[in-house]
Amino acid sequence: MIKGTLEASSNRSDWNVDNIRHWILFDGARNLVVGGGGTVDGNGDVWWQHSCKRNTSLPCVDAPTALFFNSCKNLVVEDLVVKDSQQMHVAFRRCTNVKASKLTISAPESSPNTDGIHVSGTKSILIEDTIIETGDDCISIVSGSRRVIATRIVCGPGHGISIGSLGANNTRAHVSKVLVDKVILKGTTNGVRIKTWQGGHGYAKRIIFQNVFMHDVQNPIIINQNYCDSRIPCREQTSAVAVSRVLYRNIKGTSASELAMEFNCSRSHPCRHIVLQEIELVGEGGGPATSFCRHFKWEEIGKIIPAPCA
Repeated sequence: MIKGTLEASSNRSDWNVDNIRHWILFDGARNLVVGGGGTVDGNGDVWWQHSCKRNTSLPCVDAPTALFFNSCKNLVVEDLVVKDSQQMHVAFRRCTNVKASKLTISAPESSPNTDGIHVSGTKSILIEDTIIETGDDCISIVSGSRRVIATRIVCGPGHGISIGSLGANNTRAHVSKVLVDKVILKGTTNGVRIKTWQGGHGYAKRIIFQNVFMHDVQNPIIINQNYCDSRIPCREQTSAVAVSRVLYRNIKGTSASELAMEFNCSRSHPCRHIVLQEIELVGEGGGPATSFCRHFKWEEIGKIIPAPCA
């Protein structure tokens, strides 16, 4: 039970350089409940000031995750406030049977790499009834994750809800059976996103985004198989993480940019079996929005605004 406030040291020299990626770590726990209504405060500003994302002349170095759950089974994390983490706020790695609920996660919009909830190699996880305001992805789901449900989520500011990135440095990645349902996104840079690097292998498949409301979102719906978060431009490669069997259903709201839907898929591994059902995205003030498609195969059900690939 966490009550009151746990506050991290603001002195970076207090941290063990051999284990700098973790602040509070639960490793190999079984049948654990973490709750109590308290606050976990990462005191992250001193770390953000030394981030290469803020100052490109600085080297890119790791920083602690506030709450890190590694190889845990039958885990409940509920009723907590997690704020101003040094880097990611809450991370689940190689966990099984997880419930994360009633969390409030916050950091300034300008804070770098402060993902709200990061899911890696985890199977059977439910994230529900959670509010996330950060400087990076509200929820990020990466390789090895399967049977992920995120429902009744309020996100923003931040970078939206992302699957990926996947396949960096020519690696194999696999994500499947993801349901994102009943989500409100407000003022985020992305809405619902799948992002993969060229040169990777594997798949992202059997994914559903449904019942999503967006307000003033820069890129409401996006698949990018040409993702490149690098100072050096990424060259085109023939291999890619395959993206298939993705359903977008009942997604409505406003786009802060003219481009409301972007499907930038791989030439060698096009996006396949993508279904658009009951989509209505317009510009701020109700003006028209547009879409963009490359190497993309889809089907429509019901009204789709804007028209795909117009």
